[in-house]
Amino acid sequence: MSDWLTPEEWTALRLSLLVATTGTLASLLPGLGVAYLLARGRFWGKTVLDMLVHLPLVLPPVVTGYLLLLAFGRRGPVGAVLAEFGIVFAFRWTGAALACAVMGFPLLVRAMRLSIEAVDGKLEQAAATLGANRLQVFGLVTLPLILPGILAGTVLCFAKAMGEFGATITFVSNIPGETQTLPSAIYTLTQVPGGEAGALRLTLISIAVSMVALVLSEVAARRVARRLAA
Repeated sequence: MSDWLTPEEWTALRLSLLVATTGTLASLLPGLGVAYLLARGRFWGKTVLDMLVHLPLVLPPVVTGYLLLLAFGRRGPVGAVLAEFGIVFAFRWTGAALACAVMGFPLLVRAMRLSIEAVDGKLEQAAATLGANRLQVFGLVTLPLILPGILAGTVLCFAKAMGEFGATITFVSNIPGETQTLPSAIYTLTQVPGGEAGALRLTLISIAVSMVALVLSEVAARRVARRLAA
């Protein structure tokens, strides 16, 4: 593949995989917690939380990226504090990962929430009557049952991260070797004479990566389902 892609294209591919993987992994635990709250929680402001979680799905990605820039830029209320500890998001690959995590978070949470809501509460009650506390019930009963939903949400978040463009380019710009992911590189190649071949190569790579992720997720989900059925 290194002979087929130019060094710049290879760098964009590696950066995309790094950004998408980092953003997805960083979203897993918070996503699971939010999904559990929305599925089982009974508290004031639940509707507001649900709205905020799904807001990136309906907002223009450029707006989401601009809001991230306002909040996490060097002069932003959050970014200025983090910068004092050497943590910088704006115009860095870490910012691209943050933007991808924010854009993919609603898909991750929704898949997990639906799985949690589908769990038979009687199974959890039975475990509780046998002396298991809430953490044990979740770890031994609920978590294994919702693994297919977690896998599905993870793949959706990863796929969204691989294809994210608007929020990323607004928040961290399009810097080769630092923030230029596959979508940004494809956009750049379509704007320069003779870049059509490179854009086509990266497009095919994007499709291939997404399809592999979907196949692996389906295989893993089926294996989990068979183990649970056994």
